[in-house]
Amino acid sequence: MVEPKRILVVDDEESMVEIVGYALEEAGYAVGSAGDVGEARKLMASFRPDLVILDVMLPGESGLEFCRELRADSEIPVVMLSARSEEIDRILGLELGADDYVTKPFSPRELVSRVKAHLRRSDSSGTPQRRGRVHVGELTIDTECHEVEMRGEPVHLTNSEFQIVELLTRSPGKVFSRAAILDMFWHGGYVGDERSVDVHVHNIREKIERDPSAPEYLVTVRGIGYRIREPQD
Repeated sequence: MVEPKRILVVDDEESMVEIVGYALEEAGYAVGSAGDVGEARKLMASFRPDLVILDVMLPGESGLEFCRELRADSEIPVVMLSARSEEIDRILGLELGADDYVTKPFSPRELVSRVKAHLRRSDSSGTPQRRGRVHVGELTIDTECHEVEMRGEPVHLTNSEFQIVELLTRSPGKVFSRAAILDMFWHGGYVGDERSVDVHVHNIREKIERDPSAPEYLVTVRGIGYRIREPQD
């Protein structure tokens, strides 16, 4: 029997934990919960979640800081929650390595849909149709091992960042719009701001480009979207 995927919900609002937990359990997931970062740290070791749903505003240490901590040594998918809708909060969460950002109030069904999508993407790197190594200039992506190298040095990407790099490097030169990138990930079911793609692209450039302000590989096609090119093209 296949064990259910484990989801850790970190939120100090008991009603929110109950609502989210019920929706996830109905979808077949095992759910753990924590009301603050200290409790969440303990559950990371004992519960061993496959995905973390993390509120921004927590008592004591913030969810943003815990997201930064998680991303320092793990590629586990992180979905941030917040009652605040300001763009700066969303951008900061994504820049710290979150894979997604959901603003309260939200539909539990939508959240479950996003969880499913992130887990599907996290699990898909070893499927037969995605095996192999892809080279573009000095950039190498290993789709089987879920690894990226630039000039022979390992590059640590979040799951979302990896998926964007993989998508673009499989069709070097082809331009993908922001909407196309999101639709590819969410199978047309994404509801949100296309500018989240820009934040992920910014983070990728910081990791793979010699000069992120003048990218050689991940370039912008003004008014359309992004493409991967070889520096000499």
